[in-house]
Amino acid sequence: MRRPLLWVVVGGLCACVVSVAQSAESVWDALRAPGSVVILRHSYAPGSFDPPTARLDDCSTQRNLDEGGRAQARRIGEAFQRHGISVGAVLSSPRCRCLDTGRLAFGRAEPWDPLQGALNNTELRHRQVAEIKRRIAAHQDGPPLVLVTHGSVVADLTNLNIRMGAFVVLRRAPDGTHAVVGDLFVD
Repeated sequence: MRRPLLWVVVGGLCACVVSVAQSAESVWDALRAPGSVVILRHSYAPGSFDPPTARLDDCSTQRNLDEGGRAQARRIGEAFQRHGISVGAVLSSPRCRCLDTGRLAFGRAEPWDPLQGALNNTELRHRQVAEIKRRIAAHQDGPPLVLVTHGSVVADLTNLNIRMGAFVVLRRAPDGTHAVVGDLFVD
């Protein structure tokens, strides 16, 4: 009696592994399509929020990547290279942990204020999300646009809660809209 239940559990786990592998490959395939977008949550930075005294012009006042986060960002870039994905523009929150993630992964990152988010200002947050969505909609062709940002912004844009160092891929549909293909975490 117990043996069939064990086989059901093992069979279910095998099906999940196959499904995850197929999903990861479809995400990498989507990145090869013109007009795709990567929304990357910055790599691992210990803690949860910047201190209230943090300043954009001084990384030492902010929450930053630790060595593990820096290595994680490099692995993200290596995974893109391994899969033959060259990226286009890399826009980033002006926070140092995001800029560092973009630079370590892709060799460059241009600060863009809307990607910073605004947790405590609902009106500003809605304006920023709308501006980011306009930028995504304008990305019609070419290599992937990369947006390096924070978990709250990723959630606002995609309704997904992903961990630090993970990214969501949007594919451009024939009608010009972008839809979530999936998300990946490069370990």
